[in-house]
Amino acid sequence: MDIKYETSAGGIIYKKEGEKILWLITQHSQHKGWGFPKGLVGDTVKNEPKADAALREVKEEGGIEAKIVNPEPIEVTYSYQFQSILVKKNVFYYLMEYVSGDPNDHDWEVSEAKFVSEQEAKQTLTFFSDKDAFEQILHYLS
Repeated sequence: MDIKYETSAGGIIYKKEGEKILWLITQHSQHKGWGFPKGLVGDTVKNEPKADAALREVKEEGGIEAKIVNPEPIEVTYSYQFQSILVKKNVFYYLMEYVSGDPNDHDWEVSEAKFVSEQEAKQTLTFFSDKDAFEQILHYLS
């Protein structure tokens, strides 16, 4: 079996509404899993910095502008099989704060993007790696 290595970056984005804090989650249009907006680093820009890729992906998949709050990303790793290829993936998630925009303005890779409560995010996230990254972000904030 061939092995492919990929690096992605994305954001775990919060939005303050009065006393409430909401979190942006996205549903992938193909596999239907819920997670955070992320995508390949350097797929459109050679030598793209991870932080730039994360902000770009948040705009593309989440429909919003955000700012990075913590420059030290949380790294998660996982593997999956695509046809006869084993994909080993590193994802760098940056804690971000919502600036502007509408999650409904997401691209075709996402079927739905929305802000939800912490509890709903925990219940809705599909993948262990995203749940773990979210817990790390919450621990960092506390």
